[in-house]
Amino acid sequence: MGKLTSVAVLGAGLSGAVAARRLAEAGLAVTVLDKGRGVGGRLATRRSSDPALAFDHGAQFMRARGPAFAACLADWEARGIVAPWSESGRFVGTPGMTAPVRDLLAGLTVRSGLTVTGLTRDADGWSLATTEAPLPGRFDALVVSFPAPQIRRLLESSGRSLPGLGIPVYAPCWSLMLALQGPAPFEGPDLAFEAEPIAYVARDDSKPGRLPGPVRLVVHAAPDWSRTHLEDDRDSVATALVHELGRLLGAPVTPIHASVHRWRYAMVETPLGQDCLYDPGQRLGACGDWCLGGRVEAAFDSGAAVAARLLAGHEAG
Repeated sequence: MGKLTSVAVLGAGLSGAVAARRLAEAGLAVTVLDKGRGVGGRLATRRSSDPALAFDHGAQFMRARGPAFAACLADWEARGIVAPWSESGRFVGTPGMTAPVRDLLAGLTVRSGLTVTGLTRDADGWSLATTEAPLPGRFDALVVSFPAPQIRRLLESSGRSLPGLGIPVYAPCWSLMLALQGPAPFEGPDLAFEAEPIAYVARDDSKPGRLPGPVRLVVHAAPDWSRTHLEDDRDSVATALVHELGRLLGAPVTPIHASVHRWRYAMVETPLGQDCLYDPGQRLGACGDWCLGGRVEAAFDSGAAVAARLLAGHEAG
């Protein structure tokens, strides 16, 4: 096996971004690819033509339990990348939840809007096929940070496998983005519900660093409701969730803007139970919150772990 000089990282969510940054800092040439128009994964901010209508429609905040992510949050806070939200220990990206990932990927080669459809490995390394065109060049190593079912499908369709890769169970989530005229329908930054069909509501306009404008809510449907209605059309999902939100709040909700986003892999319910997967024989790694649990910190830790495994093998070689 030749010298390790280049790595492709598939997926520009937090775990992929952490892995990419650690590998680049070690002196490797890193290329990050993502099928989305932007970066962030579920650290997502949806913007419209009106700058005031911006919604964090994925993960709502970050919280650290361990020292590594706590130190990273402290650095980001000092540099204005994140800011505290509401209660002690909860942080949000500023001016949107994509800010931490953008910071990690600053200065790296990032190719957005590319869907990887096939992988080939030969003596010269990994080559990638995309829906747009074959990607020029070879990569000595490959890190995939997609949700686990997507990793399995990509590997199987390419005639590859990664030992230890199971299929962690995910809960989907319909996310409703609302702008309202008039005052907020509840006090405080957010609400959690135990009953179907709505699990959580956050006031995006209460977060630091956001532009002034109308009251903006992000509503996350409960997992079972989202599963039942996963293939419903967007208009019917939006109408149903607006109605249910009004019922739960005790007064009708009349939005001036309403849109929805479907997260098929919103929250891992049965994680792998280890920080990452890495096969040194293939120089193939995988990471994501599905390894350790459905938290932003779990994605951070997994991305750092797969980079460490790859670099350890590189140094040993």
